[in-house]
Amino acid sequence: MCKTYNTIGSLTTLKSNLIQNNIHDFKSLKEVIDFQKSYSILRQQLITHHENLIEQEKKILDIDLPNLDTTIATQRQQSTERLTNEIDMLKQKLHITTNSTQKNIFHKVISSLKQRNYKRVIKHKETHFDSKVNAAVSQLITNYQVKTNRYQFITAHFNDAVKQSAQNSLYELERKKSVIGALNNYIYGALGEQKVVKTLESLSDDYFLINDFSVTFSPAIYNRRENEYIKSVQIDHILVSPSGIFIIETKNWSEKSLENLSLRSPVDQIKRANFVLFYLLNNEKSNYHLHLNSHHWGDKKIPIKNLIVLINTKPQEEFQYVKIVTVNELLNYVNHFKPIFSSAETKRIAEMILRING
Repeated sequence: MCKTYNTIGSLTTLKSNLIQNNIHDFKSLKEVIDFQKSYSILRQQLITHHENLIEQEKKILDIDLPNLDTTIATQRQQSTERLTNEIDMLKQKLHITTNSTQKNIFHKVISSLKQRNYKRVIKHKETHFDSKVNAAVSQLITNYQVKTNRYQFITAHFNDAVKQSAQNSLYELERKKSVIGALNNYIYGALGEQKVVKTLESLSDDYFLINDFSVTFSPAIYNRRENEYIKSVQIDHILVSPSGIFIIETKNWSEKSLENLSLRSPVDQIKRANFVLFYLLNNEKSNYHLHLNSHHWGDKKIPIKNLIVLINTKPQEEFQYVKIVTVNELLNYVNHFKPIFSSAETKRIAEMILRING
């Protein structure tokens, strides 16, 4: 089985964008796609869940309100009895003090002060009797009123209650749908790249597949033929084989996309990547580290073939320096070339590319 390295680039970008948008629900590309397909079902399930929550809340209120009404009545009665007992005890003490006979002026003054205090406290308690009873049950009454209002709202406006309950969850569901929808290009790209990877993984272990290869240059390198300076390059897949290297760009494009003039030409893209990889591998320093077997005619170069794989359809035209195939044609094309490197040489080439990979 072909040895594979790195996660595919579109999938890495997709995961990165999801994380940046604080979306951590999905563990695979399949889960993302399943979410898109089942969005309407998920939304309805969410609404049904909150309908059940509101129904359950109404049932709980059906039980709570009578119980709370009984608790208020009991608490009111207990508070009334407690305050009544306190007043009765004060009146008894006033009566005892009033009817007691004092022998000297000092005791008479003390007794008079006590009587005055008892009368004052009794008057205060009687004046504020109702307010104290109400204060003892005020929190319960407030709670009762809140629950009554809630019960009446649920009964009269059930759908509105469900809408309010589900609001945050529906917003989050819609947000995920919007974020994922904006990432459709990466999703389609990842689907295409996965198909290519799965196809190439059926090759023997003499092959090495390096996904999402990238390298940067400082200073930039100069491509004389195109008259451009190159600071960085990214390649979907590099297949290192006994017959050489295949630079593979995968495009999961429709026929409409093939005709879209605003989309960057994959031909130009892969030719640029070819120049960079050739620059990195086919020089004296690279040959020294690779220890390629010598040939009596001279130093061997590593052939690099440009390959664009289209998942759905491909143009009828042929292009210079680039071969375009469908994913179904991929293996036949790769296997068409005869081996020119030993297993050890192929492995060393792959290892060097992995070291270069930024």
